Amino acid sequence: MKKFTRYLVVIGMLGLLTVFLTACGSRKSLSQQDVLTNDRASNTITWGVKADTKLFGLMDVKDNTIKGFDADIATAITKKILGKNGKAKFVQVTSQTRIPLLKNGNIDAIIATMTITPEREKQVDFSKSYFDAGQSLLVKKGSSIKSVQDLNKTGTKVIGVTGANSVANIKKFAPKAKVLELSDYAQAMTALKSGQGVALTTDNGILYGMASQNPGYEVVGGTFTKEPYGIAINKGQAPFKKEVNQALIEIEADGTYNRILKKWFGNVAGFDYKEASR
Repeated sequence: MKKFTRYLVVIGMLGLLTVFLTACGSRKSLSQQDVLTNDRASNTITWGVKADTKLFGLMDVKDNTIKGFDADIATAITKKILGKNGKAKFVQVTSQTRIPLLKNGNIDAIIATMTITPEREKQVDFSKSYFDAGQSLLVKKGSSIKSVQDLNKTGTKVIGVTGANSVANIKKFAPKAKVLELSDYAQAMTALKSGQGVALTTDNGILYGMASQNPGYEVVGGTFTKEPYGIAINKGQAPFKKEVNQALIEIEADGTYNRILKKWFGNVAGFDYKEASR
């Protein structure tokens, strides 16, 4: 009798295990679930934003929140999609981590000074452009470097950030230069200050933010590329992408976009706020 009872217990446990494994196998991963449906259910959109990029996304140590143009645009889009009580949740990303975090479903979208490129479009979908940047150079005031052409000399060292489109661009425009790649902009600025390179290169909007924090440095040479920023969304999320694009159209039409742009760039020396307005 005891053997028979044990037999029934084993059979029951195997049945429960089979049901559990079947359920797990049929359950979609986070990255495969419908983002828009989940966000409406939670009344929250989770955004990947940078926290080391002044003007776009910078951690405010006073209240431990990320503030900047990208963060404000994300919040405005969230309100358009979910309503006035919708919540924008921010997750810190870097140029290297942003796509992996999106692909894994840890974030719903990336709004982190991310240029729309054909290579990236193979991995993710993009919204319409929300900011038109261009690559430039940050140098110490009084530097002999005035343009990207001045970098195209053997032995010249230029500083960039790993995962940023600017690294590939500098190799194209100044092939003789050696590029020192670092993990984030804080490290890149420290390297420039310590003389590890004659210039730091990335998008002009980012560089203007760095120059405002470091008075002894300036942006030079204008822009030598076009870098349209887009909001990255996982492939297969067409409804969510459509809502994001519609929200961008609406915040441009009702003046929200220009108010946010003026808030962050209106008083930045060298940046043409009016030209960037929409």
